[in-house]
Amino acid sequence: MKKTPVKILAQALGADYTSAGKKTVKSINTDSRSIGRGDCFFAIKGENFDGHDYVKQAFENGAACAVVSKNISSDKGAVLKVKDTIHSLGILAGWYRTKLDYKVVAITGSAGKTTTREMIYHVLKKHFKCHRSPKSFNNNIGLPLTLLGADEDTEIVIAEIGSNRLGEIAELTNIASPDIAVITNVYPAHLKGLGSIENIIREKASISQGLKDKGRFIINGDARGLVEHVKGLNKKFITFGEGPLCDIKGRDLRTNGPSGNIKIKTTNVSVPLAGRANLFNTLTAWAVCSQFGISIKDFSEAIKSFKSVVMRLNVERFEMVTVINDCYNANPASMANAIGCLCDLGASDGGRKVFICGTMEELGDQSEQLHHELGKMIAENDIDTLLAVGRFAQNVVEGAKEFAKEDFNWEIFENTQQLCDDLPKFIKAENIVLVKGSRCIGLEKAIDKIKEISGCKS
Repeated sequence: MKKTPVKILAQALGADYTSAGKKTVKSINTDSRSIGRGDCFFAIKGENFDGHDYVKQAFENGAACAVVSKNISSDKGAVLKVKDTIHSLGILAGWYRTKLDYKVVAITGSAGKTTTREMIYHVLKKHFKCHRSPKSFNNNIGLPLTLLGADEDTEIVIAEIGSNRLGEIAELTNIASPDIAVITNVYPAHLKGLGSIENIIREKASISQGLKDKGRFIINGDARGLVEHVKGLNKKFITFGEGPLCDIKGRDLRTNGPSGNIKIKTTNVSVPLAGRANLFNTLTAWAVCSQFGISIKDFSEAIKSFKSVVMRLNVERFEMVTVINDCYNANPASMANAIGCLCDLGASDGGRKVFICGTMEELGDQSEQLHHELGKMIAENDIDTLLAVGRFAQNVVEGAKEFAKEDFNWEIFENTQQLCDDLPKFIKAENIVLVKGSRCIGLEKAIDKIKEISGCKS
């Protein structure tokens, strides 16, 4: 963040403040444990914590000021009082966005946001001073922190925008005011909050509301419902995908175990990542990078050295066991992609295929049906063993048993710990193991257990 006097921050927030003095702020922080000297601490209230309880600690750690919504005083730094600290964090980010001359790339979609963001950053940082959050900061706290984290000399900020309720993306895109807005794809996800695929389309498309004049709106042209909806918005847009009507096409998408290839224009781009979805993530990244004058040659060369994002289709070898670590989150579309990746590796390695399947959350009234369909998909892809955990595990197994061959093996576990305790019975040498489920299932514990079983010390 550009160094900013506390008084200027207070004015931007319209805050009452005390003892501002001549102090300046060098960074915005919501975690009192990592406060550095000169930081501004925002006291955020969550479901299980209240940042106001840690204002004293923040000042002891060197904070220059604290933004609060309660009556708190301190003789160690300035206290800026506002009505709502989360809302004010967004106001500050929007104000800061107008004070610096960087361009913003805003990415939304049902899947692939983080990997696409990292790909874009990986390519553009070789040509521009770029900033992005090192984590999946895409909500009403994370997005403002991403914008506020940009330094004075930053040229491009690459940000994610997520949503699990109607209207959230519109609020965030108006803060970000993007120069380029991107929709990676639209699939059933967060149905509990959004209700239907039609609502998901409307919500994702609302990212265009904050788009700057002459900004570029880039969408997945293979998502027909999305394209038809965007046509009705009376906004110019660019499409990417495989279809004949797409402006930016990917041809000959080929997966090859832990890697793949995609032909863009006349150039074959080697993608060092597993899964067909990562080929589309690559195409999405190209659609953005090309808007900044990057040549396809330079793009292709940069992608060769790209590393997969943690817990997102990471293919790892633990002694005699191959593991696909995709346990960051899950929805029906990402499940289908991960299963495809498992089958690709199985075809190339010839190993027995095991799926450690955590259930998918936030699917609302369609949860049981979508988990039953997941089970059918598992059976149709000839997965040898299914280890299901979570509250919809029974639905997954029932769907799989209905369509599976006679030698299909399965087991249901009440929780992740029970799964881990029993894993030695199921994980054998030369297995190819896919580990995937919603974040709350905590399947990274299963990854650690497989390492232990295989004798891997790294």
